[in-house]
Amino acid sequence: MDLIPSFSVDHTAIIPGIFISRMDKAGENIITTYDIRLTRPNREPAVDVAAMHSLEHIIATFLRNDPDWKNEIIYWGPMGCLTGFYLILKGSRKPQEIYNLVLKAFRSVNDVKTVPGTNEKNCGNYLMHNLGLAKWYAARFADYLDTNSGNPEIFNYPESERLVTDNGQKFYDS
Repeated sequence: MDLIPSFSVDHTAIIPGIFISRMDKAGENIITTYDIRLTRPNREPAVDVAAMHSLEHIIATFLRNDPDWKNEIIYWGPMGCLTGFYLILKGSRKPQEIYNLVLKAFRSVNDVKTVPGTNEKNCGNYLMHNLGLAKWYAARFADYLDTNSGNPEIFNYPESERLVTDNGQKFYDS
């Protein structure tokens, strides 16, 4: 079984940033999955679960209401490892082309007074939210993006080097 693209990235070398995880063809259209990494996997603590949940609600709402992007958004949701989010968009854009959208989305968290969709009817775990901590993570990541906007490493995933057997088969250790 082939290892999926996001598991074939060297997670020991990932830094926070905006990366293309994969591109898929859907009929005549291209769908691009971006990894929006807030923390360094296995080097920094994972994002707090309640803050991650709040960021999911706030930024999904922001993205789906942005007049310039709302028709391009397919999905926004957390990574299982709690180090970032997946953003799925119609089309094929370089990470640098969505930089301003991502920065604007994270900056918008500061202005939120209440997390949208946090009642029993709208949310599967409506009591698990932390707006204050979500604001902290959002500001931290937005400041990082601002500071590192000229650093190409925040847009390019590090590749894992894999051993290859004599018959050409790639070796995966997990």
